[in-house]
Amino acid sequence: MAKTKKKEKVIDLKPKAEKITDEQLKKVQKAVNDINRVQLEIGSIEVRKHEMMHGISNLRESLTVLQNEFQKEYGTFDINVQDGTINYPENGEANKED
Repeated sequence: MAKTKKKEKVIDLKPKAEKITDEQLKKVQKAVNDINRVQLEIGSIEVRKHEMMHGISNLRESLTVLQNEFQKEYGTFDINVQDGTINYPENGEANKED
């Protein structure tokens, strides 16, 4: 039978560091501060995005009101937004309610 050798326990006599170096601390602090700054900026952008999305919703509602007015007045809301030309349906003039 083969004999197994017992492993001796190695004791590290070198003292353990209590703190990281000042340079390392500055690097860690800068990284954390940069992350926080970017996250804050993302939050600001998201708020602006939300406000803009709400604004575009209001603009779409206004456009729908205009389209309804055109539909009542001209029988269609198909308007060329470049020059104001009314694009009537193929079957002729729109029914105008007077």
